[in-house]
Amino acid sequence: MSTTMRSWATPLAIGSFIILAVTGILMFFKIEGGYIKPVHEWLSWLMVAGVVLHTIANWKVFVSYFSKIPAVSIISVGVVVTALAVFMPASREGGNPKAKMMRAIQSARLETVAELAGKESDEIVTTLAGKGIKVDDPSMTVREIAKRNDKEAMEVLGLVFR
Repeated sequence: MSTTMRSWATPLAIGSFIILAVTGILMFFKIEGGYIKPVHEWLSWLMVAGVVLHTIANWKVFVSYFSKIPAVSIISVGVVVTALAVFMPASREGGNPKAKMMRAIQSARLETVAELAGKESDEIVTTLAGKGIKVDDPSMTVREIAKRNDKEAMEVLGLVFR
């Protein structure tokens, strides 16, 4: 069974690694056009599946790494970096400043966001109406507008800043 699993688990791990390596490097350099980000996020599951199946198919070799100090050291560094990335706050103030700014803009009144965009609120209301998004009052927040129109706040903001 492991020979059959190995014949497709290893290529799956390699193929998904290529996808994640290329899309990850592009994202690192802020090149996020097209489907780069969703492909990177969703196809990471292929990598997980490929590596798990590859590990199962090569179990004896995998286990043997835990008797070698360099291998254990590298694996340990990977575990520590992962734990820090997951559990450590992005800044001393507690959180990613970019995410905080986006939440603030989404919670701001459309009139305020219009100023940030260098536009008049009436112009934005017209633009949104042209896209089927109804704005009852420019004093509504972007989040309220999105919710009332069954849209995501980022979609509304995309139209505002277009």
